Amino acid sequence: MANEFSLSQIWVLAGTFNNDLNSIEAGWQVSPDLYGDNNTRLFIYWTSDSYHTTGCYNLLCSGFVQVSNQIALGATIAPISFYEDHQYDITILIWKDPKQGNWWMQFGNKYILGYWPAEIFTSLSTSAGMVEWGGEVVNSGPGGVHTSTQMGSGHFPEEGFGKASYFAHLLIVDGNNNLVSPGVVTTFAEQPSCYDVESSYSSDWGSYFYYGGPGRNPSCP
Repeated sequence: MANEFSLSQIWVLAGTFNNDLNSIEAGWQVSPDLYGDNNTRLFIYWTSDSYHTTGCYNLLCSGFVQVSNQIALGATIAPISFYEDHQYDITILIWKDPKQGNWWMQFGNKYILGYWPAEIFTSLSTSAGMVEWGGEVVNSGPGGVHTSTQMGSGHFPEEGFGKASYFAHLLIVDGNNNLVSPGVVTTFAEQPSCYDVESSYSSDWGSYFYYGGPGRNPSCP
């Protein structure tokens, strides 16, 4: 549906969800309404008041300061993974400059895209209180039924590698600016018969999880 989207992202959060939530978000997104096509695109988002009046995608409003001329925000990501075929992933790192207080974003191993200035935030101006990873879709309920918009690959997590989408190598930046394990990762699926999540740990992937699903199906009417 043109008015729906499907995305997978990291959230860096502080404040409360009622009226003063500060959120930095980055990942990949399919949004026909925003981009005019069904391509998978790199995106960022931010808000400092629970999405009421502040924030926007990419560079559609002032806020994020881009310093790289090599990676375009909103650009199509290629190649993409295919079911039972080659799997590709992107790496995103977000950290806070301890001197200036700005939140920086790195794409891959070498592209520092830019930063969110500390002054556009309230609670995030000091530190984050929570980090989340996962998928999200808009369910417009076409015809009074659940949307068939897919999350991730459109397959449930129990199908595993090469079939289900995943987040791997989950790390957080601590108060000393070191990458450390997030510890215990709790999971939540709002409608597990439509989209689900399964987390685990391995020596190769560290903390990771498979997630996603097809949306409307016999168990998700």
